[in-house]
Amino acid sequence: MKYIAPSITATAFNCPHCGVLTTQFWHLTYANDAKKGQTPFVVLPDDKTDFEFEKLDDEKRARSEKLVETLKKGRPFLWNSGSTSYSDIRIYNVNFSRCYECSDLAVWVFDRLIYPTTGEAPPPNPDLPDEIKADYLEASSILHLSPRGAAALVRLCIQKLCIHLNQPGKNINNDIKALVAAGLDERVQRALDAVRVIGNNAVHPGKIDIGDDLGMAQSLFRLLNVVAEKMISEPKHVDEVYALLPPTALAQIAERDKK
Repeated sequence: MKYIAPSITATAFNCPHCGVLTTQFWHLTYANDAKKGQTPFVVLPDDKTDFEFEKLDDEKRARSEKLVETLKKGRPFLWNSGSTSYSDIRIYNVNFSRCYECSDLAVWVFDRLIYPTTGEAPPPNPDLPDEIKADYLEASSILHLSPRGAAALVRLCIQKLCIHLNQPGKNINNDIKALVAAGLDERVQRALDAVRVIGNNAVHPGKIDIGDDLGMAQSLFRLLNVVAEKMISEPKHVDEVYALLPPTALAQIAERDKK
């Protein structure tokens, strides 16, 4: 599936929240001055403040309760207060994109996506174990800030993936060779060789390589997903289809294989 990284110059890309490739709506930013001595209105998750909603009619109470519950999530969101007032103070270089699919907002400063901090790498393969996904997303969040740090984290992900695939996880070179023997496409092995994940000049997983740059880090993300697709997703899909076969067909296959 095609992946389009979030960009300040695009109107469609993979949402940094839900991952779907879809239309993104852009919102400009304006500012209203707060009253003297007034601070931003923030409702913390454990805030027990009595907002006296019982004094409101049913419609206003329901709307106000929804606002407070949404504020407690700590995420930026759009809210129409119903007021006709507006500001003509434009804030430049701060913008918001809203996803057509999930409606969540992303926050941009100049040309940088600063929220959510999922980064600009392709989404992780959904079949990766949760622990590896967490490391992958952390690596993605620092991809442009520190490509070398991101590359080190992805190498660690590759090591953990080898362990998940029943390899020792101590020597990536040996692990990849064993995975090739177990069915990993040899082209993937050559690609891993090319980015020095394995081979004589390999960097130990999780260590910083001063030679890593943005291109190298981006290649590592893609390769990790390729290995996961070949070794986890494809066998899973085949097993799912095979499980749909009727018992008579399974019996015929078993009998055929005995011959």
